[in-house]
Amino acid sequence: MKPETVLAQKRRHVAVIGAGVGGLVAAIDLALLGHRVSLFEAHSLPGGKIHQSIASGQAMDSGPTVFTLRRVFDELYARAGRDFADDVGLTKAGLLARHSWIGSEPLDLYDNVEQSCEAIATLAGQQEADNYRRFAERTASVFNTLDDTFMRAPLPGPFGLTLAAAPHGVAKLLQTAPFKTLWRSLCQDFDDPRLRQLFGRYATYCGSSPFQAPSTLALIAHAERAGVWALKGGMQTLASSLAALAEAVGCECHYNQSVTRIHVENTRTKRVVLADERAVDADAVVFNGDVQALHTGLLGQTVHKAVKPRPRAAVSAVTHCLHAEVRGFDLSHHTVFFNDDYRAEFDALFTRQQVPVEPTVYVCAQDRSPGKANGSSSGKAERIFCLINAPARDLDDDETQRASTVLSDMLQRHGLELAATEPAVVTQPADFARRFPASHGALYGRPTHGWFGSFQRPGSRSRVAGLYLAGGTVHPGAGVPMAAMSGRLAAEAVNQDLG
Repeated sequence: MKPETVLAQKRRHVAVIGAGVGGLVAAIDLALLGHRVSLFEAHSLPGGKIHQSIASGQAMDSGPTVFTLRRVFDELYARAGRDFADDVGLTKAGLLARHSWIGSEPLDLYDNVEQSCEAIATLAGQQEADNYRRFAERTASVFNTLDDTFMRAPLPGPFGLTLAAAPHGVAKLLQTAPFKTLWRSLCQDFDDPRLRQLFGRYATYCGSSPFQAPSTLALIAHAERAGVWALKGGMQTLASSLAALAEAVGCECHYNQSVTRIHVENTRTKRVVLADERAVDADAVVFNGDVQALHTGLLGQTVHKAVKPRPRAAVSAVTHCLHAEVRGFDLSHHTVFFNDDYRAEFDALFTRQQVPVEPTVYVCAQDRSPGKANGSSSGKAERIFCLINAPARDLDDDETQRASTVLSDMLQRHGLELAATEPAVVTQPADFARRFPASHGALYGRPTHGWFGSFQRPGSRSRVAGLYLAGGTVHPGAGVPMAAMSGRLAAEAVNQDLG
């Protein structure tokens, strides 16, 4: 028998459900490890939460718009013998974002610490600039401490994380202040409430409240400072590039093919069943979707105990996509407009499950040059994406209208007018719920609240043998690079278990 025939007989078949970032990365790595991979995606395009909307005939990103931790993808493409930057076209943003408060000058934050210190000193004084310099050092230390021991590692418990850090890293682990909330820690870092608000916003990157999330989430500040990038053609370029790479390394990618059941025999996954009732045998299955879909039985009762139920969902959003002329405020590529009462915003979201009366508004001006002090506005209509956080539940018509009104009102209070050529394309939690089954519209899985919150997501291995997990609702968490890490961890777990 020829050697290649023997190799073909030893290859195991892995079915990957969902072509989000986690699923695509898992499929690529599994193929590179020598497995036969079939990827099934219910929609016509790859990307998952990476998504584009059409407003006034213009395509624009309406999912993730900030790309960080480029090295995760550099490493993935290098494993496949490719160059990530060549594939997607990258532009580095020196200016990370512009931040605005009512009655205050705006603040630009940069990837260069000293440049940010100069801007902070102008806004809030030299003492706060010095405080920021110390904050930058602390968040870099937190990131470096947790990078290999937690984010890139299979989900550890608190004891396992301590062992991973031992013997010399335990002190650094304690310096991450896991038992403090992010807000309490920021109150010790900064005197100016505007800076507390700015850096507290990072909790929302994983659908959480800065008043309940652990201080360790401050590491996101370092992840952004290490580099924010813009991709030529937007974030959809990333999804398309990953899908093309998956096919190039041998994955069979099937779009408009939803999986309705995961079949288990003798306590182990055996096959997946498609919407047209075709059955596909698989030695292992990687599920890249909201894990709550497993628990609620959407993939069959034989796998509903694969994960624990989620007691609470993270926040959702109301978004506006519009083609508009920008007047009155000089937008950056990324701009954040803050309210006057930050605590009230999160009380509304998490305690009362309501749309905030005064929300924080994020705006992405997608036609403006990333990383420059002023954008590329020419007085013509531009592609604008606006987002406010909202509770993860269906909003009635009155609530949806009120959300749109408070979004517009907040921008006007900051001096920004958007003169749209046509009404905005509005997306609300119910729309996200339809795209992501069992999510109830939550964009980030469960909130990371309390010191134990980061350990409560499931890891790569589910409770059902042969069923593995990837995506933003599993370890290490929400966000494009984290989802990619989860795909890598899932592929490693499958490879280890299949030998």
